[in-house]
This record gives sequence, C-alpha cells and structure tokens, in this order.
Amino acid sequence: MKPIVGVMPLWDQQKNSLWMLPDYLEALRESGAVPVVFPFLEEKADILRLTALCDGFLFTGGQDVTPALYHEEAVGELGECCEKRDRMERIVLAEALAEKKPVFGICRGLQFINAALGGSLYQDLPSMYPSAVCHSQAAPYDAPSHAVTVLKDTPLYGCIEKESLKVNSCHHQAIKTLTPGLQTMAVSPDGLIEAVYKPGYPFLWAVQWHPEFLFQTDEDSRKLFKAFVQALSSAAD
Repeated sequence: MKPIVGVMPLWDQQKNSLWMLPDYLEALRESGAVPVVFPFLEEKADILRLTALCDGFLFTGGQDVTPALYHEEAVGELGECCEKRDRMERIVLAEALAEKKPVFGICRGLQFINAALGGSLYQDLPSMYPSAVCHSQAAPYDAPSHAVTVLKDTPLYGCIEKESLKVNSCHHQAIKTLTPGLQTMAVSPDGLIEAVYKPGYPFLWAVQWHPEFLFQTDEDSRKLFKAFVQALSSAAD
C-alpha cells in the first residue's frame, strides 16, 4: 500500500481560506505517496486522531513563523503570521517525532521545524542579514537563482552525490540559530543554512528552497521526494 503523507495547509489571510499549491501534491503522488491536506484543527485530540492515519508529514511553505514560538518579540519588518497554523503544526511535529514518523520540511517548513525544536530565525532577511545573494526571486520559480554547498558526510550528499546544487529561492526568513537537535546539510554562498537533518532519526530533512517547483525538470529535486517516500515505506514495513 502507498504511504499516506499529511500535508500542512497553506493559509490565505485575505480570503480567510485554506489553499494548496498542486506542486507539493503532484511531487508526492508521482514519488509514490498519497498526499492528504490537513484542515485547521484546534483540539489536540482531533489533531492526534488525524496524525495517527498518516505515515509521515510534509511541512510546507507559507507565512512567517510566529516569533513567540522562539521566544522573541516581533520586529517591524516581520511579515504576516498564522498563529493557528503554528499551534497545530507544533502538535503534529511533536507527535511525528514521538512516533518516529518521517518528516520533510520545505522553506517555511525548515524554519518552523528549527524554531519549534528550540532554534531561532532571522525575522526579516533584507534588514537583518543583508546579502548580494538573491533569496527572494521573482517568478518563474522553476528556475534556480543561486547555488548551495552540500556538506559531505550528510544524508543530502548521500542522496544527490554532489557538493554543489543549484536551487530556487523565495523566502523572507531563515535560520539564525540552529537548534542543537539538527545538523546542517547545505549552506548558501553568504553563509545561511539551506538544509538540515536530525541525526539518529529515521528521516527528518528540511530544505530552504522549493524542490516542488523544480520537481518536473530537476532530477535532484525528484531524488529528495523519492528519499522521503522511501523512508515512509521503510517505516511502514
């Protein structure tokens, strides 16, 4: 049976509406998984009932992470946040880790996982980490904007077998302090952390770029999703 992936929903504040980019779902489906988009749930018992049905979880992109999650006050340049999403995702992540279920984070997903596990974030990259590297490219998003250095002796290097990887980039925040529970797998030319993993865990990877946009044309992006789905299948056996 194909593994089921719980996909964290995107939120449109203006329309007061959940939504989802089909690229996430197609990448999972074509990699051999069944994606299920979560609704917003507030009762912990309801969230746990839904997580019990899933073999793993994809933490997607979206709004800025609420600074209170990493014990900071908001700065003026902070973007739109969704506290309801943060609360639900914190419960989902904790349950996933307790059950040792595979987790994959993308963009905001990387930032959220780091913050939820004790790290901190740059709330606004342009003002807090000025750089010549383009971290917020304009459309189209299925083209790379800069390269990242992949660290040897990491799962990412084992997956793609390359020391340099061209990636797209569209993010307002980034990891400032990496939580001790995670380790770096890739860095950008200006020193920002671009990918992390949790050592000793079946599968917890997160990347700052958007492989779902690159999936149809980039073999390395396909390898990331395939590694995640393979971990799901192994965990289910």
